[in-house]
Amino acid sequence: MNADKEKWLLLILLSLIWGSSFILIKKSLEHFTPYQVGALRVLIAGIILMPVAISKYKLFPKKHLKWLILAAFTGNFIPMFLFPIAETEISSSIAGIINSMMPIFVIIVGALVWKFETTQRQITGVIISFTGVCLLAFGGDDGAQFKLFPILLLLLATLCYAISTTTVKSKLMDVSSTVLSAFVFSFVLFLPSLISLVSTGFVSTFTFNRENMIGLEFVSLLSVFGTGLAMMMNYRLLKVSTPLFASTVTLLMPIVAIIWGLLDGEKLTSFQFAGASIIIAGLIFLRAKTGVKK
Repeated sequence: MNADKEKWLLLILLSLIWGSSFILIKKSLEHFTPYQVGALRVLIAGIILMPVAISKYKLFPKKHLKWLILAAFTGNFIPMFLFPIAETEISSSIAGIINSMMPIFVIIVGALVWKFETTQRQITGVIISFTGVCLLAFGGDDGAQFKLFPILLLLLATLCYAISTTTVKSKLMDVSSTVLSAFVFSFVLFLPSLISLVSTGFVSTFTFNRENMIGLEFVSLLSVFGTGLAMMMNYRLLKVSTPLFASTVTLLMPIVAIIWGLLDGEKLTSFQFAGASIIIAGLIFLRAKTGVKK
């Protein structure tokens, strides 16, 4: 498969997986606290990827350790707590919509920190898609749920994702996608996530009752697919494309989040349908000349 086809396939798969993460967070919060959901999400991914990390320990990028730590905490630790905290006050679909601002942050961080060059067509494509996102945000029944504090938390999480994405593209592309994910979750973030989980009282209070096991199922799905597998795919997407293109996954995620909302009993308004169509139109426009040049 050539790089062009691969990046679009990865974009679609990531949109489906990450777009489903918001409903999984919502369901997990019915059983655990936001801090427990965040810690479990990272810890489970670390446990699953530990065999890979151990078997490939000789490939650990010691010379890029500071960049690995920066990418790990901004992309795979801090946001894992910010999203559950925010979703205690706003809906999962709104969380997905706010997250779609990531391409804007990628452009800003890329230009200010890494001196990336962005074409006018790329910016126009992002603006077109983000217009669709705004329609999704304000065109549904959830629009009244907008609250300042959780939105600020989500914007901070989205900024963190942009920092991580541009860091990986600039400094860590010589490490394979699978190995990079294993190092991030099993070496860098395992201990912090374990300490975080213990500090919530989870270890001392958890019992193997039906409700807790259902909660663990939701968190495990979130961790295995929405964290471990998705990050491998995201790192691969960065290898075959660019930070801006990779970040456009967040423009498709709200569509998936809205669909889950429909399955959960919500209604799709005509404005939301129009917004989803505009998002896809923006991505088609972006396709002709994607990426951020360095």
